[in-house]
Amino acid sequence: MSLRFCNSHSLYHLLLVLVIFCSISAIYAKANEDPTIRTMEAFSGYPIHESNSFVTNLASSLSVDTETLQKRIDELSTFSDTPAPSVTRVLYTENDVLARSYIKNLMGLSGLSVREDAVGNIIGRWIGNEAVLAPVATGSHIDAIPYSGKYDGVVGVLGAIEAINVLKRSGFKPRRSLEVIMFTSEEPTRYGISCLGSRLLAGIESLAKDLTSTVDGQNISFLDGARSAGYAKEHNDLSSVFLKKGSYSAFVELHIEQGPILEEEGTSVGIVTAIAAPASMKVDFEGNGGHAGAVLMPNRNDAGLAAAELALAVEKHVLESGSIDTVGTVGILELHPGAINSIPSKSHLEIDTRDIDEKRRNSVIEKIHQSAITIAKNRAVTLSEFKIVNQDPPALSEKSIIEAVEAASKELNLTHKFMISRAYHDSLFMARVSPMGMIFIPCFKGYSHKPEEYASGHDMENGVKVLALTLAKLSLQ
Repeated sequence: MSLRFCNSHSLYHLLLVLVIFCSISAIYAKANEDPTIRTMEAFSGYPIHESNSFVTNLASSLSVDTETLQKRIDELSTFSDTPAPSVTRVLYTENDVLARSYIKNLMGLSGLSVREDAVGNIIGRWIGNEAVLAPVATGSHIDAIPYSGKYDGVVGVLGAIEAINVLKRSGFKPRRSLEVIMFTSEEPTRYGISCLGSRLLAGIESLAKDLTSTVDGQNISFLDGARSAGYAKEHNDLSSVFLKKGSYSAFVELHIEQGPILEEEGTSVGIVTAIAAPASMKVDFEGNGGHAGAVLMPNRNDAGLAAAELALAVEKHVLESGSIDTVGTVGILELHPGAINSIPSKSHLEIDTRDIDEKRRNSVIEKIHQSAITIAKNRAVTLSEFKIVNQDPPALSEKSIIEAVEAASKELNLTHKFMISRAYHDSLFMARVSPMGMIFIPCFKGYSHKPEEYASGHDMENGVKVLALTLAKLSLQ
């Protein structure tokens, strides 16, 4: 009897222990396997098992200080070499340096730790709960071509800083660190190289080498220009700027569309699926020149007409590509000696071609080259140079980033449209470092690179909210 009682008693305790153990295990497993709870805990920074309201309500809790954002855009525009409403801010000039100080100060005010590399890419970092993980980055540029506007690039820098502020005000705590990058010289104004800072971050060795001997129109070397602004102090080797592939888990750039589609359609957000592949060429023809009245038409070797004919050939080849995504532009056409009564003895063209299909774009480039050769032969002029300055591949946005931007737009009840960027951006080169995506917002009549460039406070608010929510989602992955 006693033995039977002990066995029953032991069995009772054993069953009790098993029930308790299974209950604890179930609770533990639920807390660790349920993605909703994991998300809640990542958002709050604390264990949460009772409610998922924080995640559900994050979109509605995002509050953008649009008035301050506009004020900062206006203040930044005062660092300009030309009077308002235009903005001219060229790499390493006095106003560029002042604008850089302004950005670094704003990053500091937002609680970001700030660092700069050898060419002046400025990075502000919000340290995440798991700082060892590759961070999520966002950003754009603030340099401006002569007589342009105050929103191109700037919305992606000041808007990114405001997105960080938005997340902080909401109580969000990032898992991965978040970084805001102000890229050096996206515009090619001074040294003829677009996206200079992001190209170097992408590790383009040929550029780092070429920059050691590159000069501007005043014969000031790139290195001297950089040193005048406080950069490239130690040595001529710019490879210290290079990033390893995977340095970021994701990069997302907020930008005005620079085209009219979103505004015309009344769509709030553009989700970029691809960035067109840009290429540029420099072409020089040389003829005999001569007096405009004395040299008869059959005897002329007119370099100016050769250039004009090639410009029309660019249009012809682009239109014959069979795709609306193929574009070509002769942005520069210069004649020498440039007198009304003198037959041009020299001509210089700079040609830009773009397409989302690299093979198709390269085919257009080859046709342009062949036309230049034929034109030179038929007009008895010399094709003294046909140089492909750059021939960059296109970049596709990462599916996971597209999905994150789409989800953010839906959660914010904003209309969205998938679209291609035919202008190229620093994102084109950041795609070589990490997965990439872009967010477009409407701009007035699609205007850009001119003083009339404008984005409304409402559209900027939408863009900043989508960016903030996208960064939050990517930070938790």
